[in-house]
Amino acid sequence: MRDLVDVDWLAERLGEPALVVVDASMAPPGTDEPLPTEGIPGAVRFDIDGRFSRRDERDGLGPVGVHDALAPADLERELRAIGIREGDRVVAYDAAGMFSSARAWWMLRAAGIEAAVLDGGLPAWVGAGHPLAPVAESTGRPGDVRVGWDASAFVDADVTAAALGSGDAAVLDARSPARFTGAEPDPRADVRAGHMPGARSLHYAQLAPGGRMLPPEQLAVRLADAAGERPIIASCGSGVTAAVVALAATLVGREAAVYDGSWAEWGRVGSGRPVVGSA
Repeated sequence: MRDLVDVDWLAERLGEPALVVVDASMAPPGTDEPLPTEGIPGAVRFDIDGRFSRRDERDGLGPVGVHDALAPADLERELRAIGIREGDRVVAYDAAGMFSSARAWWMLRAAGIEAAVLDGGLPAWVGAGHPLAPVAESTGRPGDVRVGWDASAFVDADVTAAALGSGDAAVLDARSPARFTGAEPDPRADVRAGHMPGARSLHYAQLAPGGRMLPPEQLAVRLADAAGERPIIASCGSGVTAAVVALAATLVGREAAVYDGSWAEWGRVGSGRPVVGSA
């Protein structure tokens, strides 16, 4: 299965026994918009704001990173709870087209599970005239998947800082240009405005305008313009849209990792990390 599939591919295979569709929709930061209750028939909720993100305090300053990845054993438990079985293939989509589905794909990929992102997400599915159905909490089957964790998929603040200092990897920031420069405040009250010294801005929407990924040859050019030939560390507000950059890199055969804590960790008041453009 490819890392990116379209609605025709999914429509032809929907209902196959070992194919699981997950709805990884999220509300935009700073909003209280409800998640869609209807989605692609058979879809299971993949709650990145809830059960599929780590919640703990590691330094006394509150939860780090907002959407940090679960420990492998915890991820395995949650995947089994929603009914993922050994050998399943998983397709992730979201209601925005291309926003949070790539985060689900990146987590699944890191867990050793064959996964893909639905290009265009739910809007593309609806636009093609396909039906909707209620999103379920599980597949209804007992899950038995085993997580084989790829530790290279995610990096922490120290690895990111080292890359910024050495230049051995390019740190690409998927947030909007206004948030990158600090012209727009962070939606989280305890997070400063601006960016990491040495990071480059590459808004995820430049790679997926209108919720659909650009063709590989265009992705290659945009990534080369931002990163040269260096390996990529993708960052964003909380490690979600950074995965869109990681998806783009994967589609063109480039090495990438996601800085899991991202700006919610680095830019947080009291983190001690340097910031450029902070208001």
